[in-house]
Amino acid sequence: MFWVLFLLLAWAGLLFACTRLLQAAAEPADPAPGTAARHHDELSLYEAAYLAGGPERVAELTLLSMQRQRRLLLAYTGWATVVDPVGRDPHERSVLGAFGPDGQEQVTSVRAVAARDPAVRDLADRLGEAGLALCDGARQEVDAGVRAVRQATVLVLAMAGAALCVPDPGTTTTMILCWFALPLILALGCLAIARVEGHAHSGWASPAGRRLLVELGRERGVRGSLTAVALRGLRAVKDPELRAALAYGRRGRIPRQQGH
Repeated sequence: MFWVLFLLLAWAGLLFACTRLLQAAAEPADPAPGTAARHHDELSLYEAAYLAGGPERVAELTLLSMQRQRRLLLAYTGWATVVDPVGRDPHERSVLGAFGPDGQEQVTSVRAVAARDPAVRDLADRLGEAGLALCDGARQEVDAGVRAVRQATVLVLAMAGAALCVPDPGTTTTMILCWFALPLILALGCLAIARVEGHAHSGWASPAGRRLLVELGRERGVRGSLTAVALRGLRAVKDPELRAALAYGRRGRIPRQQGH
C-alpha cells in the first residue's frame, strides 16, 4: 500500500492549490451600498470600458468616439489622422498627445500610449476605491491560483505514474487509477470553472462592477452603439473597415473582408 503515500501527496498539493484559487477569487470586496448606487447613476462610458476591457478598451473607445464626431480619421490600413487637435477630456488629450507633429500616427502606437496615460490610471484608482474594479494584486492572485491548480494537475498525474511503478500484489492497476481519478476530476473541474468564469466576465471588474456592467448592457447595450463597444469591444463595431482600423496590430484581429 506504499502507493497510498503518493495519493496523499497528490491530494495535499491539489487541495492547497484549489484553496489558493478560491481565496483569490473571493477576495474582492463589494462596495458599500451607498457607493454602488452613486456610481451606478454616474457610470460613464470610460468607466464601463475599463471595467469590461481594461486600459486598451478605454483607448479604443476614445478613438471610436472621436472618429464618429469626425475629429479623427481612422483608415483600415492602421493609420489615424487628427482633424480636430483640441481634446475635450483627459482621455481625448492623451490620444492626441500620442500623435506626431504631422497629425498622423499608427493606431497601434496611439492605443498603447493612451492606455498607459495617467488619465487611465486615475480612472482605475477611482473605480478601485469604489470597489468596482479589481486591483492589480487581486488579478495577479487569481492568475497565480490558476497556475497553482495547473501545477497540481501535473502533480496528480506524476504521482499516479509513480504509484503504478510501485509493485503491490494486493492492489490492481484499475484500483490505483480509480483512486487517482478523483483528485484529477477535481483539478480539471476547477480549471474548467476558472476558464468559464474568465470568459463570462471581465478580469478588470469586481463582482459589484460586473453587476453594473450587466445592468448597463440591458439598458443601453444596442449593437453598434458606443455603450456596446465599451461593454463588448470591437466585435460590437458594425463597420468592417472601422473595426479593422481599430483592431490593427492586435493578435486575433478581425479581418476587414470577413464575411464578404
